[in-house]
Amino acid sequence: MSQRLHAPQARRLQPLQRGLTLVELLIGMAIGLFIVAAATSLLTGSLRENRSLMIESRLMQDLRTAADLVTRDLRRAGYWAAATAGVRSEGGGAVLANPYTDVTPVGAAADATSFRFSRDATENHTVDSNEQFGFRLRNGALELQLGSGNWQALTDVATLTVTEFSVAPVVEEISLAGFCAQPCAAGAAASACPPRQLVRSLAVVVAGRATADARVTRSVRSQVRLRNDPIVGACPA
Repeated sequence: MSQRLHAPQARRLQPLQRGLTLVELLIGMAIGLFIVAAATSLLTGSLRENRSLMIESRLMQDLRTAADLVTRDLRRAGYWAAATAGVRSEGGGAVLANPYTDVTPVGAAADATSFRFSRDATENHTVDSNEQFGFRLRNGALELQLGSGNWQALTDVATLTVTEFSVAPVVEEISLAGFCAQPCAAGAAASACPPRQLVRSLAVVVAGRATADARVTRSVRSQVRLRNDPIVGACPA
């Protein structure tokens, strides 16, 4: 006569299963590799983006520094320690012309500029060799002139390649005919009469690309208002 086994006894008689099958192990490894690959891709993209941001930030900082130095020095153009000698006074006397007025370019935009300003402890009304300054683009670097013929690099080609340096003059003429006792004679040359004040400014553009990544390019623009406005023309005698 057969005996029926109770449920607890039946469970004890079944073989125990431990561990993973080969298929389950392969599936687990595949999922793990997929997660590792995704994390590695995310980390690589983050590092690449961080490097790109650092290159862009450094490029903009270098361009802004160069542009600030250019505009700062250009604001000194035309400085004359004896500026009062160029103004007519009630007591009369000779009126001297400012020897530091010339600034280039005068007409169209150019990739170089030259200017002058006085550095004399005692003004001698003469442009000395150490009072000539300028900026130019040469071989991917922005160069600064300190004195006659003395040029030195303002930017480092190892980190920045300057692709564009442009200086464009903007001149506004203000008529001073109201200060003349007599009107200009009929047929008088417009360049000679009446006197006019030249309000000058320069539009400066500095553009470049990062040496570490040529795809990163930026540009900086600024406007410089020149001081010591020159006076051209004269009132009729």
